[in-house]
Amino acid sequence: MVEIRIFQLGVLQTNCYLIFNKNEAVVIDPGGDPREVISFLAKNNLRLTHILNTHLHFDHIQGNAALANATGAPILANREDEFLLQTEVGAGGFMDFPETEPFDFNDLREGETEFLGLTCQVLATPGHTPGSLSFYFPEIEAVFVGDLLFFRSIGRTDFPGGDFEILKKSAREKIFTLPDDTIIYPGHGEETRVMDERLHNPFFHEVKII
Repeated sequence: MVEIRIFQLGVLQTNCYLIFNKNEAVVIDPGGDPREVISFLAKNNLRLTHILNTHLHFDHIQGNAALANATGAPILANREDEFLLQTEVGAGGFMDFPETEPFDFNDLREGETEFLGLTCQVLATPGHTPGSLSFYFPEIEAVFVGDLLFFRSIGRTDFPGGDFEILKKSAREKIFTLPDDTIIYPGHGEETRVMDERLHNPFFHEVKII
């Protein structure tokens, strides 16, 4: 049985998702000290196979190095976001935020792959960042979208590489076309569903003034 455990990590309480099936697990966006995740893996005899990043902003990657060092799991992210690691929004250090420990990662692009014995459709969903990815697991009716979408909101587009119109296009074409009951797991805040956001997210509906 596939289970999802959520850890809120780092100074911005980023949702770090641990998905596990039998004795294997993947982690999405370890945004802070991963000791709680490592402890959970050990207590439940889980082997971490991959660390997935939806994008390379500091609050989604600051646990990458420590988690990879502790488990040996490879880090996967879109190379189009690599430039962010040379900026404060990737490397951290501004406004007293912690700095990001350097890490190596393997390039991941749009396409179908498999994690934990499950089909995963890796979706290119740029807008918040140029290399933003979403991870759709049809067998468990779940999509992990990073900071593309939130409950009744969207991710910021005023950071380097952000684009408001591209973000809306990504959401409309890649997320809102998924089955209605698909659960959207965002980078911050509570989960929501595809149909709910398609119908009620105010950023995708023009307000008519009479």
